[in-house]
Amino acid sequence: MINWQANVYPKQFSGVKCRKRQKINPPLVLTIGFIVLIMLGTGLLMLPMASTQPISWLDALFTATSAVTVTGLVVIDTGTDLTVFGQSVVMLLIQIGGIGFMTVAVISILSLGKTLGLQQRLLASRAFDTNDLTSVIKVAKYVLVYSLVIESVAFCLLFISWFDDYGALKSAYHSLFYTISAFNNAGFALSGDSLSAFKGDITVNVVITALFIIGGLGFTVLIDIYKQKRWSLLSTNTRLVLIATLVLNCIAFILIFFFEHANPATLAPLSTSEQILTAWFQAVTPRTAGFNTLPIDGLSQDSTLLTMLLMVIGGGSVSTASGIKLGTFVILILAMRSYLKQQTTVTVFNRQLSDKLVIKALSVMILYLFIAFTSIMIITKLEQGSLLDITFETISALSTVGLSRGITGDLSAPSQLIIILLMLIGRVGPLTFAYCFARQHSQPLTYPTTSIQIG
Repeated sequence: MINWQANVYPKQFSGVKCRKRQKINPPLVLTIGFIVLIMLGTGLLMLPMASTQPISWLDALFTATSAVTVTGLVVIDTGTDLTVFGQSVVMLLIQIGGIGFMTVAVISILSLGKTLGLQQRLLASRAFDTNDLTSVIKVAKYVLVYSLVIESVAFCLLFISWFDDYGALKSAYHSLFYTISAFNNAGFALSGDSLSAFKGDITVNVVITALFIIGGLGFTVLIDIYKQKRWSLLSTNTRLVLIATLVLNCIAFILIFFFEHANPATLAPLSTSEQILTAWFQAVTPRTAGFNTLPIDGLSQDSTLLTMLLMVIGGGSVSTASGIKLGTFVILILAMRSYLKQQTTVTVFNRQLSDKLVIKALSVMILYLFIAFTSIMIITKLEQGSLLDITFETISALSTVGLSRGITGDLSAPSQLIIILLMLIGRVGPLTFAYCFARQHSQPLTYPTTSIQIG
């Protein structure tokens, strides 16, 4: 999700005159950028060399959108229906969509020996969620370097793990594909059952989960950890994201194990060690990773509801994850706690949160729910299918998770187009998407206060 506030220029650039100041709309430009990338990916996937058999334009569009938005929902089998070229296109789209095309754009401009103008810096600052236009180049370099370093380490570990089974070439290719897919929280796999064949493999489970957990923390968190290196020096946002991630993952693991340990369709047939690994994997994957080692349609209703809640929450801001984001979820919880305690302010770590931040969190949540429920109603009318399956699919798309109860390929063309739109909205963020159509109006008048009964 890309955070943005309308045409706000940082203080250090407040004196800079820019005639085109009012013409630029960062949310719209960034959204169009994703759309252009999707269209390019669709065109490449439509090439004869990209697939083992001809695919429709809708299949290509759906696959490209899923890759660029790092979702992982599929209507074709990535491992069998796409050639190595087609799979490479998917990998490239995932990488660019995950780290952000603005990162790629900034690095490309610098590599050509050019400098960033004011408008380019403004766009990049919105994508990186920073008000410091002077730091966007440094942030872009950090994002690229961190991504390459983390992916390189994971690639080596997976290569070693798979070498004996696959051999050098196949092991290298699989390691590269799954590393990129996992770190960018995409969930694309080269087999129809995702990673179910490796539910008992400790190395694969640890590496893959570590990748999408780290990718879901957010690049600003990773940068802060690298720079400060001490807990007491970390920013409030970094500490909040780290604690919330740990708490959510542990609670989800305990609940999934409790819900599924006696389920014959999931954990019951497995050994104790496999149950622990599989429950852990299933607990952390819903927060936008998209991989699975259990059949999603075999989960109990308790686990299915928990999975949907985790998909809604998502990961950290400025990360490869989506959902409403951890920060939004925690702010809403803190606001509720403050109200129940009859406090006039919302605080965390002895710091007060602004009313504007609380309102923004509420806006994100309301927009998310409005888009989700509207889409669910429309798809339910179009498909006349299971409400649970459709709700799960819709939330998975809007949160760019990629988990499915097996109905993706059976959806009609109109429903698939809705899912495509949801994946795009989920990647740019509901609030940012709404900013594309909103106009900023000045409100010089101050009106008398009033009261409306709630609760």
